[in-house]
Amino acid sequence: MPDFSGFRGLRGFLGFLGIGSLRRDFLWLKILFAIVTGLVGAALLHLIIIFSLPQFSQHDAYTRIIAEGESHRFYRLGEKPDRAGLAKEDPMMETAVCSFDISDAPVRLAAPNGGVPFWSLGVFDASSDEVFSINDRTSADHVLDVVIGTPAQLAVLRKSLPRGFSQTVLVESQQTEGYAVLRGLVTHQSVAPAVSQFFDQATCAPFQWRTRGQP
Repeated sequence: MPDFSGFRGLRGFLGFLGIGSLRRDFLWLKILFAIVTGLVGAALLHLIIIFSLPQFSQHDAYTRIIAEGESHRFYRLGEKPDRAGLAKEDPMMETAVCSFDISDAPVRLAAPNGGVPFWSLGVFDASSDEVFSINDRTSADHVLDVVIGTPAQLAVLRKSLPRGFSQTVLVESQQTEGYAVLRGLVTHQSVAPAVSQFFDQATCAPFQWRTRGQP
């Protein structure tokens, strides 16, 4: 019979055989394997995101609105996706989109209100970040009249704002390219003609003005 008195019981004996050390080594291997697995998974996820970005950028809102046609005009959306893949979200909500470029001049978004129950306008930059929003409840006399420009353009415009534009909302945009989304609510068929006329008369065009002192 071997003498185990010097091993302080079973733990000392297992330590003598090296089993305790093997258990510690196995535990460290499990931890190392979990770390490596996590790093590999994170790397794969990163690669998937990178390779999916070009495909996503081709189908973002700004790209699709540009695909509607020339800039500085509103395009009304139907209930079914058009050639650019755009459609209105709600059958009761008429929607129109317009892309713009204010590199050379500000853009004016305007439309008279002839009895539209509710309208809203959202302005976004090319990255689809919202720059400004307004609706008939927050606008002056429930009329749409907004000018989007660069800080430098609007600084000049404020010094020479033409008469009759005192209630025009001036909005600064750090980016020169963007788009606007105009919506109008059709609460009943009886207001459909008024909403349709509102969209027909809505404009999204470069804003030209004369500075004071010019003929």
